[in-house]
Amino acid sequence: MAKRIYDVMVIGGGGAGLTAALYTSRANLSTILFEKLVSGGQIASTDWVENYPGFTEGVLGSEIAQKMEAQAVRYGTEIIYEEVKNLSRKGNIFEAVSTEASYAARAVILAMGASCRMIGVPNEKELMGKGVSYCATCDGAFFKGKKVIAVGGGDSALQEGIFLTRFAERVTIVHRRDKLRASPILQERAKMNSKISFIWDTVVDKIEGEKKVEAVLLRNVKTGVKQKIPTDGIFVFIGHDPNSGLAKGFVTLDEKGCIVTDASLATSVPGVFAAGEVRQGAVRQLVSACGEGCAAALAVQAFLDEHC
Repeated sequence: MAKRIYDVMVIGGGGAGLTAALYTSRANLSTILFEKLVSGGQIASTDWVENYPGFTEGVLGSEIAQKMEAQAVRYGTEIIYEEVKNLSRKGNIFEAVSTEASYAARAVILAMGASCRMIGVPNEKELMGKGVSYCATCDGAFFKGKKVIAVGGGDSALQEGIFLTRFAERVTIVHRRDKLRASPILQERAKMNSKISFIWDTVVDKIEGEKKVEAVLLRNVKTGVKQKIPTDGIFVFIGHDPNSGLAKGFVTLDEKGCIVTDASLATSVPGVFAAGEVRQGAVRQLVSACGEGCAAALAVQAFLDEHC
């Protein structure tokens, strides 16, 4: 067991985690936050953010991440850049074992976020933020009057594809099957939208471009025929995976691996709360993640006031 016992342990340094840590630290609760990579989560790798309140002209995603981190630290948050490998409860104390040491706290906020599923093709990572996107709401406005590809066939692909038509001149939805998995009403809306067209039974083999996306190489899975389509951008909507591996077997997860919480963001284990995209029902936007981080922090304060 670690020698020092913190009041609050936050696991995950994205918008939800950093906001939670800011609020608990300002409430004079000793707070430790774990982040295995860089603070900010998905927003840190977003090139330009135009829909976060208060930034009239937009702001670099990395800048928001840095400012949120600095603000949490200013009020006393201790940030540890280590990955938590195991989380357990020993009596009324929670213990986290990282790659380097053990830490203990009286309450826990799980904010590990989620990861966008990638296609896994050449140049996808290299051109991320340069025409490759996983969020139409975040990046759609950058493609006004342009032609884009949307990959996927579920509700998210059609919802985001329809949203993209507010800006793009043309949205081509590429789906690996010959029928969509999305709800009937979304299918009807998409098929009736004059800006949307479909390419069936097809997958993306490669994204082409040097400094930005210029084209995609497609392959028909039935015939094997390949075609290159020039495009200004490619939006990938093939799902998200919650980063909830640490929580498996510790708190209740739903069938998709998301952490189940009640209205106060409490999990099935007293003293453990969850916020952001790792949580069931979360909205995939930075502003909502920050709101949930605040709510989880307030719930933790109430929990500690009652039990400690």
